[in-house]
Amino acid sequence: LGTLGGYVFLYTPLKRVTPLATLVGVVTGATPPMMGWTGARNEIGIGAWVLFTLLFLWQLPHVLAVSWLYRADYERAGMKMLAVLDPGGARVARQAVLWAAALLPVSLMPSALGLAGGVYAIGALALGVGFLGASIAFAFTRSPEAARRLLHVSLLYLPAVLAVLVLDRTGVVR
Repeated sequence: LGTLGGYVFLYTPLKRVTPLATLVGVVTGATPPMMGWTGARNEIGIGAWVLFTLLFLWQLPHVLAVSWLYRADYERAGMKMLAVLDPGGARVARQAVLWAAALLPVSLMPSALGLAGGVYAIGALALGVGFLGASIAFAFTRSPEAARRLLHVSLLYLPAVLAVLVLDRTGVVR
């Protein structure tokens, strides 16, 4: 209920006040899977924190791409998204690259911590480089096409990286 409350009573109203609302939104988005991990293991271990951080970081370039594509709609609705307050998109682009770059080493943490193996590391690295590449391409052009590509890559990245993790952990792929 806390994450639902945070989303409804903090994130949603804050969107009309500050672009920092996005950070509140990504926390509420990353928390439920962490809660699931914690409930399944009966502890808040490093794996739960890695999952939370991976989801937290993944959401930011994703949201930035969405907000760039629909910035006129956000502006008409009175939302203070970064894309509305940064019409040239320099800050939006910088942040998309920054968060995608931060995601890359975090995505490798499961292998570094022994929670996954080499197959996952290779898959996460390839997917992360692709996500970062799409963010960089968006940063250079700030075009709707590049934002849409970044959005599509973000939508592929998360299920793909989690699928590779499951395949690696279950031994389906070695």
